[in-house]
Amino acid sequence: MARVIFGMSNSLEIIDVTPRDGLQNEPVIFSIGEKLELISRSIETGISRIEAASFVNPKKVPQMANPEQLLDKLSIKKKAKYSGLVLNERGYKRAVDSKCDEITFVIVASDEFSLRNQGMTTAQSIEYISKLLKNREAGIKVCISIAAAFGCPFEGVVRPSQVIEIAEKCLDLCPDEISLADTIGVAIPKDVKEKVEPLISLYSNTPVRLHLHNTRNTAISNAWTAFELGVKRFDASFGGIGGCPFAPNATGNVAIEDLVYLFERSGFDTGVDLDASIKVAEWLSGQVKHPLPSALLAAGDFKI
Repeated sequence: MARVIFGMSNSLEIIDVTPRDGLQNEPVIFSIGEKLELISRSIETGISRIEAASFVNPKKVPQMANPEQLLDKLSIKKKAKYSGLVLNERGYKRAVDSKCDEITFVIVASDEFSLRNQGMTTAQSIEYISKLLKNREAGIKVCISIAAAFGCPFEGVVRPSQVIEIAEKCLDLCPDEISLADTIGVAIPKDVKEKVEPLISLYSNTPVRLHLHNTRNTAISNAWTAFELGVKRFDASFGGIGGCPFAPNATGNVAIEDLVYLFERSGFDTGVDLDASIKVAEWLSGQVKHPLPSALLAAGDFKI
């Protein structure tokens, strides 16, 4: 039974980013049918929020082609909330027309990465998104994700003051959720504390979300640190699949099953079935035709 310790809430939410961030760097291109199968399996584990698509140029990210078709089919039997990631005005319009439940805008914390990823500086990106949201579509939730918040592959360390300055400017955009992304997996618990604590204080009425990559095997400890600080929403992928086509050496997301094991055995409710999650990771590994890095996929659950 879930319990409360350290004065914390006894539940948290895991957002499945497998169909988008998990697959975007995979050479094996998933068909619409295969993505629907992946999402169906995810829902069967208890997941209720899924980052299903990215409205980007398919020539640059072939795995993300035809998101409108995917979301149209998902809308037939609505079993979860679906989000789409956008980088520009065209992507935003496509996401709105596709009737996403949520739209995630990305603001990269460093100028060099932002220029390579979005063709504009961080400041220009904030201004650009601000203009898009002046005629914000009613009924669609907006998440602002600050990417490379813990480190940039081109500029190096990202200072806490940089992240908080960006977050302060984003307040005027009135997001429904603010997210910090460790895009290249460099954060340690100390970094999480230095950036998440002031962010939670700044966004006291807005949920804070964490997007962790496990490039250097620190994602689980970072998740626990953030949870102790008050973060209750975590992005993750089955099997720890993932990577970024624009960030050299960036590897997978923190694994859904690893997070479920950590929090459920610590007495907290994730709403996600661990055995079912491991089975999805096993199936996914077969689909992409290579091993996935999840610890639970290798070792399995510990039965008492």
